[in-house]
Amino acid sequence: MFAVVRTGGKQYRVHPGDKIVVEKLDGNAGDKITLGDVLLAGDGGNLKSTDGLTVAAEIVAQAKGDKVTVFKKRRRHNYRRKKGHRQQHTILKIVAVGDQKHVPSKAEGEQKAAAKAQPAFKAEAAPKPTETAAPAPSKASKGKAAAKPSSSEPATVDATPTENPAPTDQAQANPPAQSTDAPPKAAKNKPVDKPTAKTPSTKNAAPAKGAAKKAPKGK
Repeated sequence: MFAVVRTGGKQYRVHPGDKIVVEKLDGNAGDKITLGDVLLAGDGGNLKSTDGLTVAAEIVAQAKGDKVTVFKKRRRHNYRRKKGHRQQHTILKIVAVGDQKHVPSKAEGEQKAAAKAQPAFKAEAAPKPTETAAPAPSKASKGKAAAKPSSSEPATVDATPTENPAPTDQAQANPPAQSTDAPPKAAKNKPVDKPTAKTPSTKNAAPAKGAAKKAPKGK
């Protein structure tokens, strides 16, 4: 059996066991309410009278819809307004339409039984950290500790003096600096062979432009 009910200025077609989201109604989760504004009712293809027909429902939860942004603007007037809005809704579960009640199926019964059978989760206390004893010293460490000299006995060091490697002469200690890029100086008495420059040849040279022309021979 179905019915068309009106609530919150809207119409809803419901069957026993359906869940619908309507405009906010007063009440808490688990409260039962009655919708008396029934516009149409029927069973299959046959319509029935709506006189005195009511729809019983149960509040599942009080919720809010998606956020809607409202923005207003006026050009050339520096006017802007922005607001957000979330409509409040009520989730209903249709329990009965008239005399016909909702019969829970096997799956719904199993889900309810499983939800009741689940024990409440309890957080277990974390185990306290246990103090660990320091490891006993081994025989090798004992022997090493015994071999170490005591701080009261002075330590003896065998050292022999080393010779001074620095030269005693000041000239040897501070020789004049000589750059590696400079060529070695030539001896004063040794003559230096200077290359002789060759005179350029004018055999294949072109005649000068300003040369005087030859005078023509007389007849």
